[in-house]
Amino acid sequence: MSLEDTVKNTLNVIRPQLQADGGDLEYVKMEEGGKVFVKLTGACGNCPMATMTLKQGVERMLKEKIPEVTEVIQVR
Repeated sequence: MSLEDTVKNTLNVIRPQLQADGGDLEYVKMEEGGKVFVKLTGACGNCPMATMTLKQGVERMLKEKIPEVTEVIQVR
């Protein structure tokens, strides 16, 4: 399994937690250096807590499960 597939699979584990609150996320791309780009959608797309959700939730979990991930960046 490729690193990108591992990232996508891990994001799919996280998604139900976001969906439970009316939000979701979409994988956009992964760049060299371990940067993962995602788009927050639904309630998460315009939530004032979106940055905290992204950094303390999504990024933290990806880094724990996949050491190659260095950062998660939100695209609009």
